[in-house]
Amino acid sequence: MIAIPFGTLHKAAFLGRPNRFLLRCALEESGEEVEVHLADPGRLRELLFPGAPVWLRRSDNPRRRTQWSAVLGQDPHTKNLVSLQSVLVNDLVHRALAQGALDEFGQWPLLRSEYTRASSRWDFLLGSPQGKQLLLEVKSVTLVEDQVALFPDAVTARGRRHVLELASLQQLGEFETAVLFVAQRSDALRFAPQEAIDPAFSEALRFAFNQGVKVYARSCQVSLEKIVLGHPLPVCLTKEGEYDTGCVSPD
Repeated sequence: MIAIPFGTLHKAAFLGRPNRFLLRCALEESGEEVEVHLADPGRLRELLFPGAPVWLRRSDNPRRRTQWSAVLGQDPHTKNLVSLQSVLVNDLVHRALAQGALDEFGQWPLLRSEYTRASSRWDFLLGSPQGKQLLLEVKSVTLVEDQVALFPDAVTARGRRHVLELASLQQLGEFETAVLFVAQRSDALRFAPQEAIDPAFSEALRFAFNQGVKVYARSCQVSLEKIVLGHPLPVCLTKEGEYDTGCVSPD
């Protein structure tokens, strides 16, 4: 089991979001209003609205601008807990790769994290006994609608550039390439690109897949105690409104 514990959490109510990385929240136990660091630049509109529950962790580091970090939110409809720390997926995947616990990459041992090639930095560089190398990019997913994990929840020029660069590298033949989308919640049954929010990214992902880039997805199990890397999800690359026509499930 690949898991990361959260430590002691404090429940609060969301009040506002002055900028992408800063929240204002009211602690449930005292009513005190506090500033909170948010390690997720996404919109998160389905999770962060006035009065929404948020679970926070306190830091004793005197150098921090804010003492508090946002750890969890809760879907108002399904009541599922959702991780608000996008960096956690890289930590989970790193641990899984180091332990050989991802079947998708069973023949690709971890060589390096944050591998830089030309002007881009990739999350992981994997190798094989045959001397081949694989570039792996990992994306955090928080949005789920009708049990479909959707990425992105805001326009992402960087994400589009990444998948197009992977497609180019795949075609050049120097590397094998892959993208892994990790839903930081347990209520997703499959994954799809979010056509309505960022059609350019959705088209780029379909193009990359057709060029040979592998596309994978996984869920997570999330509780007030920890987050656990979950099982693989089918990947649906058809356009919005066509989910019922079947999904592409890359090997």
